[in-house]
Amino acid sequence: MIVVTGATGNVGGPLTRALAEAGEQVTAVSRRAVAMPDGVRHVAADLAAPAGLAPVLDGAKALFLLLSGDLHAPEARPADIIALAAARGVRRVVLLSSQGVVTRPLGLSRVAMRAVEDALRESGLDWAVLRPGGFASNALAWAESVRTQGMVAAPFGDVGVPVVDPADIAEVAAACLLDDRHTGGVYELTGPEVITPRQQAREIAAALGSPVRFHELTRSEAKAMMTEFVPVELADDTLDIISAPNPAELRISPDVERVLGRAPHSFKDWVARSIAAFR
Repeated sequence: MIVVTGATGNVGGPLTRALAEAGEQVTAVSRRAVAMPDGVRHVAADLAAPAGLAPVLDGAKALFLLLSGDLHAPEARPADIIALAAARGVRRVVLLSSQGVVTRPLGLSRVAMRAVEDALRESGLDWAVLRPGGFASNALAWAESVRTQGMVAAPFGDVGVPVVDPADIAEVAAACLLDDRHTGGVYELTGPEVITPRQQAREIAAALGSPVRFHELTRSEAKAMMTEFVPVELADDTLDIISAPNPAELRISPDVERVLGRAPHSFKDWVARSIAAFR
């Protein structure tokens, strides 16, 4: 049995489906219940209280660990989840980390994530670490304004990064959970090309077959919007990256193709699959 945390999200959802389709027994863990594929058991649990996961992990051979934002806080103890998994007999953990662990290692959230990576390496378990950059699905933040105003509003319209399709992350995660060859692997996951917010708006417009206007926000406007959902420090970190990505953050990684034997999906591919959200 494989336990998938964050099972209702952009990565956990497709990962759960992929594992179920591969014939694996899957326990999907999330804070809220949603419809699951046939045969998938769902458990509502909060990773901020790891002890509640103990019965979920009993009998599991592997764990996909996706940490929500509150578990990156300095007072959080996500490494306890790894220790609990080891104590309950789990043999393998695949951790969704972040590219920023190596490209911007001094930020508070990245220091915390590096500590989780280190705890995993020292756990005695089989492990793999996934380090994606920016997600293509972050564009869903524009869905309402595209639907209601035909507009994308974002800062730094002509500064791009190679955003990755969450479905590719999920497929790589499935490979790491199922194939011993990926034990000890650390994979940086990006898309196949650098793409700017303005270019993303054009791709959405092309898929819709109708115009989408691009409105460039100032940094302060973008920060005010972001801090409605994330801590100020995380908003500043994100804005620092998307305003001036460093060479490591602009690099197209070969790791998706190395694991999956195919090129990563483009932003255009992601839009084609997700266009209903923008209609």
